[in-house]
Amino acid sequence: MQEVSINNQMKLSPHFTLGELTKTKHQTADGNIPSHVVIENLKRICENWLEDLRYSYNTLYVWNVEGGMRNENTHDADEDEPIIINSGYRSPAVNKLAGGSNTSNHLTGCAVDIRCAGKEQMIRYASILLDIADGTKQDYDELLLEQHGSVCWLHFAVRPKDNRRRIEFLKV
Repeated sequence: MQEVSINNQMKLSPHFTLGELTKTKHQTADGNIPSHVVIENLKRICENWLEDLRYSYNTLYVWNVEGGMRNENTHDADEDEPIIINSGYRSPAVNKLAGGSNTSNHLTGCAVDIRCAGKEQMIRYASILLDIADGTKQDYDELLLEQHGSVCWLHFAVRPKDNRRRIEFLKV
């Protein structure tokens, strides 16, 4: 039987790759290979949300070499702090091993867990995502601020294309 793999270097958007959004520590027979529909959902969340989050966070909060705040005229993408994804797409087997819900948005490629350096960064990310939703009139499905011990992450999910939002959550 031929082993199936994905192109981990495939760009979903300028700063995010398929490998970043499908990585997992769980080894499964299915290899966590997303369908074409899932890849389109991952592209949508990267292009419409994560790129704006990265740009806004870096423009607002990352200091430049001289120690002053950046502005749009001094913004250099090579010096930006990346948005790090802990979990994106999960196949049913990976989702089960990760303890995810049977209705998890990770199963459709519509959710990401974003690593945060601490509570302050987590709250700033959440604030930016809320501003993006307000400014673009885009719906999101879940916005969860999560912590386990000293590890913080933000769970963010949208609905599949043309599917209206269920409910929004905000945990503190």
